[in-house]
Amino acid sequence: MKINRYIPHIIVLPEDRANEEIANGFIQAPKVNYNIIQVERPAGGWTKVLDKFTENHVPELRIYSQRMIVLLIDFDKREDRLSYVENKIPEELKNRVFVLGVQSNPESLKRDINKTFEDIGDALAKDCSDKNNELWGHDLLKHNKTELDRMILSFRAYNLDIF
Repeated sequence: MKINRYIPHIIVLPEDRANEEIANGFIQAPKVNYNIIQVERPAGGWTKVLDKFTENHVPELRIYSQRMIVLLIDFDKREDRLSYVENKIPEELKNRVFVLGVQSNPESLKRDINKTFEDIGDALAKDCSDKNNELWGHDLLKHNKTELDRMILSFRAYNLDIF
């Protein structure tokens, strides 16, 4: 499904199939406005997410001022991964680009909570719509809190209502 590029919308760039399934589970949750979120095909690695972002999406972000991007990557237990990725985001676009992911990898989270990837996405969406941190507070996800808070503020500024 193509979304209207001239209204506030979100593009999700997943690293791999597991992240894509989580994103799809999120947008298929009952309260989510899926008409404004587009999940792209997996990039095939976190560095490829960055390549795709810088080569394809940075120019489009400069054209489509209502677009926001979520880079959905595995942090692979690397403390420096977020700062590395953030340094690749042009300064003037930082308020519309967000980096989320599992501290290790989605497979570890799946094993820990015994849910499918799509069920993980659904549970994360439910947390957001219910304004709680049940799953977002999990050890493998809690590092996303600052980025989630930043997203919420940015979504409000753009009158973007995903729930």
